Amino acid sequence: MSDGPTLLVVDDDDAFRERLARALTERGFTVTACASVEAAMPAVAEAPEYAVVDLRMSGASGLELLAALKAKDAATRAVMLTGYGSIPTAVEATKLGAVGYLTKPVDADAIVRALVGDGATAEVNETPTLARAEWEYIHRVLADCDQNVSEAARRLGLHRRSLQRKLQKNPPLK
Repeated sequence: MSDGPTLLVVDDDDAFRERLARALTERGFTVTACASVEAAMPAVAEAPEYAVVDLRMSGASGLELLAALKAKDAATRAVMLTGYGSIPTAVEATKLGAVGYLTKPVDADAIVRALVGDGATAEVNETPTLARAEWEYIHRVLADCDQNVSEAARRLGLHRRSLQRKLQKNPPLK
């Protein structure tokens, strides 16, 4: 057990959560990692100094967890992570007290900068390119359709083969 500042990581992506917890432990934090808001509530009761919370998870939202963290201890510094960044959720997270709103993929150093300094500001205000916004939207719709390409194509108004070609491409840089 480390003597570093306490940090709560809540994300439903097992591989991402484990890698992030390991990376933050290596940077001196005492990390508690949970897969859901419900599983994180006992750790919230201990009022961690820092928190890294995923926005969209099965069950309760990361915004609900952020509100619970701030209700327990207003000094908790929290960063909201999301694969589906949008202005309304960024505003809501900020109103609830998040010190940063970062889109995935994100590295541990950017999270640490957001938690302890002003590193989140540049990433929050950075406007994605139109190609990047389209790529993120297509993947969000695909996730909402449980990876069913035919249903996603119908919702997007695209031919299924056109959507498959778009899905084969790498994500555009910011």
